[in-house]
Amino acid sequence: MKLSEFQKKIEDIYFEKDKARGLEGTYMWFAEEVGELTRALRRNDDRENLEEEFADVLAWLSTLASIRGVDLEKVALKKYGKGCPYCSAIPCACNHS
Repeated sequence: MKLSEFQKKIEDIYFEKDKARGLEGTYMWFAEEVGELTRALRRNDDRENLEEEFADVLAWLSTLASIRGVDLEKVALKKYGKGCPYCSAIPCACNHS
C-alpha cells in the first residue's frame, strides 16, 4: 500500500469524526500517541506494542494532514525524493540533522 492509499484509508475510516473534533483536538490525540511511541521505544521489550504505536502515530499524522488538505506522499516525495533536501546525497553527506 502506498502512503497516499494509507492516508485515503484513514480518511475513509475517521475523517468525519476527526474533522468535527478539529485540528487542535486531533493534534492532542496525535501528541498522546507520540508519547505512547516514546514509551514503547524506551521499553524496547514488546515488539508488537512498538509496531502498534508506530502505526497509530502514522494514522494520526495522516488525519492531521487530511484535515489541512496535505497529501503526505506528494509532499514527502517533493522534499525527500531526490535525497537529502540540503545536499541531495543518499546517504546524506552534509552537517544538517
